Amino acid sequence: MSRIGKKPVIFPKAVKISLSGAVVKVEGPKGKLSQQLPDGVKLVITDGSVVVERTSEERTARAYHGLVRTLINNMVTGVTSGFQKTLEISGVGYRAEVAGSALKMVLGYSSPVQYSIPKGIEVKVDKQVAVSISGIDKELVGRVAAEIRALKKPEPYKGKGIKYAGEHIRRKAGKSAAK
Repeated sequence: MSRIGKKPVIFPKAVKISLSGAVVKVEGPKGKLSQQLPDGVKLVITDGSVVVERTSEERTARAYHGLVRTLINNMVTGVTSGFQKTLEISGVGYRAEVAGSALKMVLGYSSPVQYSIPKGIEVKVDKQVAVSISGIDKELVGRVAAEIRALKKPEPYKGKGIKYAGEHIRRKAGKSAAK
């Protein structure tokens, strides 16, 4: 039995969970999310909690058991409080600003880099070097943060680039310090 999968997902009264066919829909104060259920799992929705159960003991059903429970828990958390990731830009002259539905960044390339912000994501820039990404879909927030970070990954010699807040960059010694 999956240790994560057998835990019930408890949700507040402000959240409504419905199941239509193999699609789970979660509505809350921040918005709506939906997720397709894979074969081999089913949901038991009671008053205030959801329990994920397996329909068979096949390998794929066992693999999806904990995954589906975690996805539903993330949906409930997203529509109640949301998710946020923070990126830090470090480097001389590196900066960012939000221009309409795009994030404009100067990252040491010959021209500024533009990243179009997808729907459902809110981006805020603080002091031109701290980029805050928030939304209700955890997977989308993480993907947008990873795509922005990939535009200029932090390099190991000076640490210039875009990194997650709190991320530690292993620094390498330069040529002169290696002797």
